[in-house]
Amino acid sequence: MKKLIYLSLALVCTVGFAQNPDEEDKKDWGRLTGGFESIVQWYNDDTSLGKFAEEEHVRSNNYLKLDYNYGNWFAGMQIESYAPMPLLNYSPKLDDSGVALYYAMYRSKKLEVTVGHFYEQYGSGLILRAWENRPLGINNAFRGARVKFDPSNSVSLSAMYGRQRDGFDVSNGDIYGFNSEFDLSKLLKLESSTVSAGFSYVGRKEDIPEEFQNGEFDELTNSFSARLDYSGESFYSGIEYIVKDKDIIVNSQRFIENFVENGSALLLNFGYFKQGLGIDATFRRLENMNFFSEREAAGNVFNENIVNYLPGLTKQHDYLLTNIYVYQAQAAITVPDPSLLKYGEIGGQIDVFYNFEKGTPIGGKYGTKVAVNAAYWAGLKGDFNFTDRDANIDYFGFGQKYFSEFSLEVRKKWSRKWQSIFYYVNQYYNQRFITDQRGVVNSNIGVVESTYRINSKQSVRAELQHLWTQDDNGSWAGATLEFNVTPRLSFYVNDIYNYGNDVEDEQIHFYNAGGSYARGATRFAINYGRQRGGLICVGGVCRFVPQSTGLTVNITTAF
Repeated sequence: MKKLIYLSLALVCTVGFAQNPDEEDKKDWGRLTGGFESIVQWYNDDTSLGKFAEEEHVRSNNYLKLDYNYGNWFAGMQIESYAPMPLLNYSPKLDDSGVALYYAMYRSKKLEVTVGHFYEQYGSGLILRAWENRPLGINNAFRGARVKFDPSNSVSLSAMYGRQRDGFDVSNGDIYGFNSEFDLSKLLKLESSTVSAGFSYVGRKEDIPEEFQNGEFDELTNSFSARLDYSGESFYSGIEYIVKDKDIIVNSQRFIENFVENGSALLLNFGYFKQGLGIDATFRRLENMNFFSEREAAGNVFNENIVNYLPGLTKQHDYLLTNIYVYQAQAAITVPDPSLLKYGEIGGQIDVFYNFEKGTPIGGKYGTKVAVNAAYWAGLKGDFNFTDRDANIDYFGFGQKYFSEFSLEVRKKWSRKWQSIFYYVNQYYNQRFITDQRGVVNSNIGVVESTYRINSKQSVRAELQHLWTQDDNGSWAGATLEFNVTPRLSFYVNDIYNYGNDVEDEQIHFYNAGGSYARGATRFAINYGRQRGGLICVGGVCRFVPQSTGLTVNITTAF
């Protein structure tokens, strides 16, 4: 707890410095900005969920970010404290306090040089992405050096070397990267459309354990990416293709002897839009495309040492019951037994948006918005030999079905004060191949949401949800009530109830109640309730959380 107090004192001193009246002196001392976030949770015993058996009932994650700029020069750091322990199911490597990230950077019109920690993304991220997402416990920043050079408005080049953050240390693998972006519009003399191309290289060098040094793979694993994008007045498209060198297959963080494979990825995206109509379609094929800065990190549950970005490409839902059965990308080769052979995934999704104009039979007085989404994902089709660890794969063949989903959303405004959302989802979820649990779940989900605006500052929002299924844990019902007292102050209460569970003791209410207050750049939130165990996902990337009951306090501010 002392570490948390010291961190809070550092914040107070920093804010005081940032608001020092001496800033008005004639001399320019530069600009200091920053942000602070603290999440404190108190876990307590629960008669329904059971006794909290972990160490430390009170835990916290705390982040203080400072950035300084003077002319073309930039510097910064991020101080983190996980005291007395990190929140539940965050990596135990975070059980510390100190400077987690730091950097110094010079930036001019054409040149940028960074030393220390930095984030990076090449293309869509299929080959490389370093980023931070605190709710998921992800921060895979590189510590090393990066140079960016833009010789013209049409050409951008960058090169980097680094090791990924791993707790408060760095991983053992070296990552090398090069990226190039070219705007071809001027070369092709295009006026109302744009064409761009990109080429990338990412290499990982890591020592090979002595017992595997005679294998058919090298310390250096190379990957290459090529992409082409087009955007016109009413149409856009993109294609990206990636190849990855042979590397040993790792399952459950263990090397599989005499099992070495290449990797590849193909991503296609098309879109069409005009007034009132939008269509977006995506196709992706992944084969052995999980990529970690340490080979043995493959399959870790904390999203550590991930080099590339492989989100599940499905609709991102907003409701509690629509997020119980969430698809995760199946990029890895996993062969635990002859009945469960996975070499990757193939599939896609399509979104269609349409706005019915005001005054039409469906649009009514205020118009109506309709959105349809359909997604389908399967394993790669091929002849698999479990004994020889070999496969003859049909490149565009669809194998074992993993997941499918259809959703329909209708947004309707009834009056100036009242509007509603009607939402329906049909899902097929193959637990055996997605989460390594038994069975398949077929479900239907319905949601009705309405918001009533009392006046210019106050509103009430209510949700009713239901999930119908005879599989897994049975059906669920849920409800939410939210009251916005002012634009700054709001309160809510919600509950999801697993009433259809065959085990009576597991027919549990997962309730929550809380509120938030915001003023300027500062926000305070508090809630008490139960956390449903399972996957928590942000942007198609997930982490597992166990069931728990407790109080959560969240404070964020920026200066």
